[in-house]
Amino acid sequence: MKILVIDDERAIRNSLKEILSDEGYAVETAENGEEGLQAADKEKYDVIFCDIKMPGMDGIEVLGKLVEAGIETPVVMISGHGDIDTAVECIKKGAFDFIQKPLDLNRILITIKNAGDKANLVTQTRILKKKVYGQQMVGSSEPMRHIREMIDKVAGTDARVLILGANGTGKELVARSLHQTSNRSAMPYIEVNCAAIPSELIESELFGHEKGSFTSAIKQHKGKFEQADGGTLFLDEIGDMSLAAQAKVLRVLQEKKLSRVGSDKDIEVDVRVIAATNKDIQHEIEEGRFREDLYHRLSVIVIKVPTLDERKDDIPELVDYFVGQICSESAMKRKTFSPEAVKALQEKSWTGNIRELRNVVERLLILGDDVISAQNVRDYVL
Repeated sequence: MKILVIDDERAIRNSLKEILSDEGYAVETAENGEEGLQAADKEKYDVIFCDIKMPGMDGIEVLGKLVEAGIETPVVMISGHGDIDTAVECIKKGAFDFIQKPLDLNRILITIKNAGDKANLVTQTRILKKKVYGQQMVGSSEPMRHIREMIDKVAGTDARVLILGANGTGKELVARSLHQTSNRSAMPYIEVNCAAIPSELIESELFGHEKGSFTSAIKQHKGKFEQADGGTLFLDEIGDMSLAAQAKVLRVLQEKKLSRVGSDKDIEVDVRVIAATNKDIQHEIEEGRFREDLYHRLSVIVIKVPTLDERKDDIPELVDYFVGQICSESAMKRKTFSPEAVKALQEKSWTGNIRELRNVVERLLILGDDVISAQNVRDYVL
């Protein structure tokens, strides 16, 4: 582990460095707040010890600047003039712990271990989020720049969003980006594939049910709306939802409350709803398969996701991204695509959109040469 000690007292700095070095830690020191901030900006430390009382920039100011800079290293505040109020203020401002002088070696070692455990949890959480959220929005074409601009404008609001686009275009990635950059990002993000749930079960899935409300209801169940309370609910393929379920969704959007199946008790929910469909929603309304009033409730903001054929300039970036992703996930030997191979892919018609491109890249990584050629594309794709 790498540790930074920020303290204006040379004796404290040297003493901590000597003791912790003997314990096997790599220790660097800074004699004031500015020097400490510069060090933390250049290097990644596992733990930072920072004195509170220092001339010029004091420790609490240093702590604030570390937090503002997004540095996630656990910061342990140390002081010879500490009291409970000071300790509470430090913790509120983002400190990991507070230790009073004279410093106790055992307390310091325990704090370092706990701080290391916290850092590991932060890292694991970041990895899990990547696994949960999956792919990223990749591409710098004009259509993708427009979508990112829309997300930037809309994400900070609670406006409902309807995402339109063909299968495989990445509608779910737009929904996740809206949630991740919103004020609700720390709250639940719940996805429901309306097309995958039988019509007789969709109401129970969305709104929950009480024990005994139907034959297989052996216990109370919270629906997706309740699970997403305070966060975001993504209704994917909403065009496949039954008219009966649409009516109940409309009520929740209007009144911000629901009742579980088998109950007449109202439950208030605070949920931002994002919906998506691959269907021509206006045609569905005309055919009587989708409620026009629900459409108007959902479509405060409409984002149209382009097909891959409409953004072929992004294919080189997407290929490079998928190569890295697939090789990392499958421990596969990394290969490169020749410019001719990429051009051949750009000339293809992509009816399956991004999803089809990813499958093609994986196929070429398995079957193609070390440098994937246009001939490989012709042999295995076209």
